[in-house]
Amino acid sequence: MAEVLDDIDLQILRTLQKNGKLTTKELADAVHLTPTPVFERQKRLERKGYIKKYVAVLDPEKLNQGLLVFCKVKLKQINHELADAFARRIQRMPEVLACYNTSGQYDYLLEVRASDMKQYQAFVLNQLGDIDNLASLESTFVMSEVKQQYGINLK
Repeated sequence: MAEVLDDIDLQILRTLQKNGKLTTKELADAVHLTPTPVFERQKRLERKGYIKKYVAVLDPEKLNQGLLVFCKVKLKQINHELADAFARRIQRMPEVLACYNTSGQYDYLLEVRASDMKQYQAFVLNQLGDIDNLASLESTFVMSEVKQQYGINLK
C-alpha cells in the first residue's frame, strides 16, 4: 500500500519541482516551516524514492541539439529476451533521451535529440538500422515546442 503524503510533503514536492536548487532555508520559508523539519522531510522523500534526483534543464538550441524527433519503432518479433536486448542497446545510445515500451501499432517510442537532419539520419542508419530485429520505424519531427512541463501535477 502506498504511503499517504500530507499537505506539507506535497507542498515540498511542488516547490522543489519548480526549483530544485533551493537551500533548506529557502524551502522552509516557502512551505512556512523551520529548516530542521523540512530537511528531515526532504531526506525522507528522497530515501523513499519520491524524489529520484535533481537535474538542471538545459537549452538544447544553445547546445546544438535543436532537432527533436519522436521515433516509433516496431520490432519483427518480441519476447522477453528480445525486449531486454533492445532495451540494453537503447541504453547505450546517447541520442535517445527517453524510450517507452508502448502498446498499439509500434513497440517503442523513442525521444531523440540531434543537431540537425544529417546527424539524425546518421543515427537512424548507423545505430537503429544496425538492429537485426528492427521491422520498421516512423519519425515525427517536432516543429515547435508548445508546452514542456518537467514536474508531475500534484493536487
